[in-house]
This record gives sequence, structure tokens and C-alpha cells, in this order.
Amino acid sequence: MALNFANNNSLSAITAKPSGLAGGGLNLISTQTASSSSSLSFTSGIDSTYKEYVFKYINIHPATNNADWTFNMSIDGGSNYNATKTTTAFQAAHGESTSTDFTNFAYKPTMDLAQSTAYQIIGNEVNNANDSSTVGFLHLFDPSSTVFVKHFIQRGNVCFTGRTVDVYHAGYANTTSAVNAVDFKFSSGNIDSGVIKLYGIS
Repeated sequence: MALNFANNNSLSAITAKPSGLAGGGLNLISTQTASSSSSLSFTSGIDSTYKEYVFKYINIHPATNNADWTFNMSIDGGSNYNATKTTTAFQAAHGESTSTDFTNFAYKPTMDLAQSTAYQIIGNEVNNANDSSTVGFLHLFDPSSTVFVKHFIQRGNVCFTGRTVDVYHAGYANTTSAVNAVDFKFSSGNIDSGVIKLYGIS
């Protein structure tokens, strides 16, 4: 079998991606930084360019203790965040001590929705201690489709009153209209600090 070697070992010599290479990269669309913000809304960049979008939220810190981290979708550019959703949720938790008091793995019916326009919880009761926050990612699939409902999956971690909570949520917006805006906020109080980045998956 013949071995193939690169004639030029310098990456700087590459000026264009070969046509045979497939995509699969994260393409940063926009970044929003909270500073005592009531919400962070993405009202542009969600269109037919990509079939999948990812929101990464980093060190989201609430002003109010034990506030739920939530999101909702819009089909009118952000005039209304009231997509009808059916969702499910489960989580694993473990406390800072060796006690099993805070240890669980469970379906969370208090965090799911059944044909509701309410904001979806994606992080419950986030601690507002100075060193506490929530992190995670939300995948939104084919939001510009006018044929299918709009699926999403989410995973995050929450610092909640002396324990870590690994949270999983999934569901769909029950609409065949294009989803073109997404809003994030806490159930009460402001987003004290944190960053959300929006990516398209090529």
C-alpha cells in the first residue's frame, strides 16, 4: 500500500478548504453578556442558514436566590415569546457533604410542560451565592422548517443550595411556523451576570 505525505508542512499555506471536506463546525453567530439584565434575547441570526443551532450559556448568575433558569421561543421575531411546548425533564443530584440527603436521580414532573406557552425551566432553583452559577447548552433543530415541529434538547449543571444538579430537558415547540427568536430569563429577578453564545452547526 502506498503512503501519501504532505508536500508542505505549514498550515499557513492552506488558503481554502478542499471541496471534498464536509462541515461539522461550530460557527459563532452572536454573543450576549448579562449585566443586571431582565433577559437575554436573540432576535437575529436564527434562520434557514443552518439546520441546527446551539446556545451555550456560561456562568449565568441570578440576582435572586433559587430562581429558575428558563427559555422560550418566538415565531414573530421576538414580539411574543409564547411557543406552545410539550417537554420532559429529569436530573441527577449530589450534595457537598457525604450525606445521601441530596442525592437523587429522578424524572421531574414539576419541570415539564404539556401544550403550554409558559417559559420552559432548564435550570431549577439556581443559587445566587457569589461563587454559584449555572452552565449548559441548548440545541434547537431546524427552526426555519415550515413542515415539522421544532425539537430541542438541553443539558446543564446547576449549583443549588449546597449540591450539584445535572439537568436534562427535551421537547418540541408544537408549531410548523418558523421559530426566529429565543429568550432566556430567570423566573424572578435579573440575570446578574453571565454570557450566552449562539452558534450555527455547519
